[in-house]
Amino acid sequence: MTPAIAFDQVVKSFTRADGTVQAVLDKVSFSIPTGKTTVIAGGSGQGKSVTLKIILGLMPLDSGRVFVQGRDVTGVRGGELEKLRSHFGVLFQGSALFDSLTVFENVALPLRERTSMSEEEIHSAVAATLAQLELTGHDEKYPAQLSGGMQKRVGLARALQLRPDILLFDEPTTGLDPVMTREIYHLFARMQADFGFTSVIVSHDIPKIFNLADQVIILNRGVMEVFASPEEIQWSEKPHIREFVKTTMGDIYQSHLVEK
Repeated sequence: MTPAIAFDQVVKSFTRADGTVQAVLDKVSFSIPTGKTTVIAGGSGQGKSVTLKIILGLMPLDSGRVFVQGRDVTGVRGGELEKLRSHFGVLFQGSALFDSLTVFENVALPLRERTSMSEEEIHSAVAATLAQLELTGHDEKYPAQLSGGMQKRVGLARALQLRPDILLFDEPTTGLDPVMTREIYHLFARMQADFGFTSVIVSHDIPKIFNLADQVIILNRGVMEVFASPEEIQWSEKPHIREFVKTTMGDIYQSHLVEK
C-alpha cells in the first residue's frame, strides 16, 4: 500500500544567532503507513513540530522531497497547496479554538469556508459529529466555558469535519491531567476506528502515548530512527536511543501492559 506520507532525504537547517548552522533534519527518510498511527517523539527542539510544518507545506525544505499519498508535493504553492491541505486535519496543542465563536460555530467553520453546503446540511453534519464526540448539548457554549478535555474534543470535532485522510496531532494532551489524558487517548483510538484516518502524533507523553502507536519515530540531532513497535526501541544498541529509553520508558516497557 502507498504510504500516507513519505520523506526522502529531507534536509532542513536553521542559522543560530551566533551564525552557526543547525541541521534539524539531516537527510531524513521515513514513511508513514496508511490507516495506522505513527508517534513522533524526541527531546525539545529536536524538530518534531518542524516535521509537521513541512508536511503541511508551512515550511520550505533545504533539499529532499516530500510525498503525500504517493504524490511528490515538494514545493507546491497556491491552489495546489490548498488542495493538498484538504487531505489533512490538524489538532493543535492548545486546540486553537476561536474564543468569540460557540462550539457549533467553531466546528462548522471548515464547512462554511471550504464547502458549498447549505446551512441545513452544515447543521446536520455538525450535529452528527458533536454526537459522535459526546458533545451534544454543548453547541452554544463558548470555549472559555469548557474544560481542557472538552476543548480537545471540540478541536477534534472541527478537525474531522472535512473527513480528512490524515490527522496531525501536535502535543494533543498538553495541560491535561492523567485521567483526562487517558480519556482523550481512548477517544483518538475510537475515532480512528470509526473514520479510518492515518494518525501522526507528536507527543512528549512517553511512554503512555506509545499505547496508541503502530510505529514510533525517535528524532534526535537531525536523525530519525524508525521502530515498528514501542518494544523494539528497547532492543536498540545505539547510545542515544538507550539513553532515551532509560529516561522516558524505564527498564522494561510493554505497551500491552500500560493502563488502557
